[in-house]
Amino acid sequence: MNQETSQLVASERHFTIQLSSTHRGARLARLLAVEQLRFWGLGGVVDPATQVVAELVNNAVTHGHVDGRDFRLGMTLGDTTLLVEATDTRGDRLPLIAARSGEEEGGRGLLIVAGLALRWGVRRGPVPQKTVWAELALS
Repeated sequence: MNQETSQLVASERHFTIQLSSTHRGARLARLLAVEQLRFWGLGGVVDPATQVVAELVNNAVTHGHVDGRDFRLGMTLGDTTLLVEATDTRGDRLPLIAARSGEEEGGRGLLIVAGLALRWGVRRGPVPQKTVWAELALS
């Protein structure tokens, strides 16, 4: 995941883009995700899906950043669900959900993901990568 340029792959049911691991890259990922969701005709899930994309890609560039390495956003449209995945190159740093006290520095964004998604999790590999994913209902 170390490219000079962004790579975009889109099909009838799958979208993936590789972008620089910067806040500008995260913003572009959110904007492109919204357009892809609209292209798929998923107007009803644009808001929750955009929030999940925002949290996952923000975490990828904030906590998964390695100089000179990119992150990847993927979305897969299923029959009843939308799978959102953010892959970064810090497989050694797994995300944690903060306790609900609000005193922690991080992890609150994943509380939002957990509230919007049917389920979410982390998949390790291939080294040095990890993928944080969330599955949303389409209805």
